[in-house]
Amino acid sequence: MKSYKVSVWKLSVNQSAKKPTYLVRWSVDKAPFHEVYKTKALADRFRAQLLRAVEKGEPFDTVSGLPDSLRGGKAALSFLDLAVKYLDHRWAEASAKQRDSMTDALAGVVPVLVKPGRGRPTPEVLRRVLRSYLLPPPRRERERPPEIVAALVWIEKASLPVAELLEIARVHELIDALGRKLDGKPAATQTYRRRRAVVFNALEYAVELEALPSNPLSRVRRKRGKRAVQEVDRRVVVNPRQARELLTVLTYVGAYDRASGRRLRAFFGCLYYAAVRPGEALGLRWSDCTLPEHGWGRIELTETRPSAGKTWTDSGEAHDRRGLKQRAEGEVRIVPIPPPLVRLLLEHIEEFGTAEDGRLFQSEYGNVVAASSYSRVWKQARELALLPGQVTSVMAARPYDLRHAGVSQWLNSGVPAPEVAARAGHSVDVLLKIYAKCIDGQETEMNDRIMKGLAEK
Repeated sequence: MKSYKVSVWKLSVNQSAKKPTYLVRWSVDKAPFHEVYKTKALADRFRAQLLRAVEKGEPFDTVSGLPDSLRGGKAALSFLDLAVKYLDHRWAEASAKQRDSMTDALAGVVPVLVKPGRGRPTPEVLRRVLRSYLLPPPRRERERPPEIVAALVWIEKASLPVAELLEIARVHELIDALGRKLDGKPAATQTYRRRRAVVFNALEYAVELEALPSNPLSRVRRKRGKRAVQEVDRRVVVNPRQARELLTVLTYVGAYDRASGRRLRAFFGCLYYAAVRPGEALGLRWSDCTLPEHGWGRIELTETRPSAGKTWTDSGEAHDRRGLKQRAEGEVRIVPIPPPLVRLLLEHIEEFGTAEDGRLFQSEYGNVVAASSYSRVWKQARELALLPGQVTSVMAARPYDLRHAGVSQWLNSGVPAPEVAARAGHSVDVLLKIYAKCIDGQETEMNDRIMKGLAEK
């Protein structure tokens, strides 16, 4: 909305800071606005521009507080432009999964902050335009079908200025969009939290660009369900006997289909006996292993190959290539490995060799093993190794649950938490928070203590 009811006040000086700053204050339709400048000259210049606009009879925008003559540049930055600039700013240093997450979140909210009008493309088309053609920097030069071109023209014209978020109703619309899926149904709480974090950071970038005076999301405190549970469900954890049976039956999975189960047996062994993440196991090389004929060996983890999708990696491969999770670039994690895993790795190398770059685990064509491939093999192994009631349960439902079982086994064996954390790649506090319910035997011990207290006179 526009208004001609404008008042411009005298400069104010903020003496509370180390260096004085100068405040330009004005109101539009009784709504207050202000801008802070480091020097009096800059503040005087901006105030003079406001006064000239008033003298010329220009209407002032009630959302941004600015006249049309000052709404160019920073003030006119659209939300679509902000999304593009933010991804350009973050793309190079972000991991493939972070790129996917950022693009997903921004593609969900850009279509919300638009002008009403005819010709709006369907939600599916808008999402495809943003995710596949406009937001990811490497995909902006792709050839665009007519339907995509028309949708691009529409969203570029319709996208509202970021300054619209100074109106609290717009902020609520944005938050509502973060909590919905494409079909309008509520998204999971964890999805909402992840998307909100992305949009919050994008708006922080808008503040850095001086397109907003402050982050609008900070003005709204909206609870969304209970906080996502981080503790491992102890029902997914298999005991050592069950783990051995699962690893054994892998030799029968796909026995006539390029030895898929045998090819991945040592991979799953790494997840259990060394408690590594799947991406870390996929990045493991022969040169990273110390495998003696007898006794304990060790592996040195330096790289992870998480599955992310070709769209989001710099190499165009489906798997990203990154350093270890939550570790500095080039940092190594050394994990001692027990004799059963040493034997599995030696047998694997003898039968399947290594990839050209020295990786231990490869597909039959020498590629990084796809998550869909090892998940399919794992599903078949569960059906062979577990009882019918266990197959339909959450017990070891995902390959990652082998890592949970490995860490739990270490804790239950009495290994000190700092040592377990170092081997698993966790901090001690995170380790105990995640695996607190998987430490077996505590319930009996606590019950005995309570009974002892009750028996005392």
